[in-house]
Amino acid sequence: MGLLGRFEAQLIRESRSGIASVMGAEKNDNRIMGKLSGPELKKAIAGLRGWTVAKGKLHKEYKFADFIHAFGFMATAALAIEKKNHHPEWFNVYNRVTVDLTTHDAKGITSKDIDVAKLLDEISLKLQ
Repeated sequence: MGLLGRFEAQLIRESRSGIASVMGAEKNDNRIMGKLSGPELKKAIAGLRGWTVAKGKLHKEYKFADFIHAFGFMATAALAIEKKNHHPEWFNVYNRVTVDLTTHDAKGITSKDIDVAKLLDEISLKLQ
């Protein structure tokens, strides 16, 4: 089975169990969250590896072995993120995926963004 076939199989497995079950408790949580205060944000970011605040958004750039791995990360993450109903701003060029997270309704970074950042980091570790 080629690399693309392995990613397809992984997407199916992830959507049926693993990450999908972790997200079940927060499925379709549309509550408006409060923007994190300066100290709250600083504490939350301290628990994240490689994330910064840029232009008022939680920001990180992931680097993968190649385009297939980068795209596989996005496809795998999309299934879990959809369950959270909180979507990133992201951009892919070859082996890089740049992610920005913000909660537009709160006009800033909320705990939902921190949760998605943790989820993305978990998924990226599986594909590196």
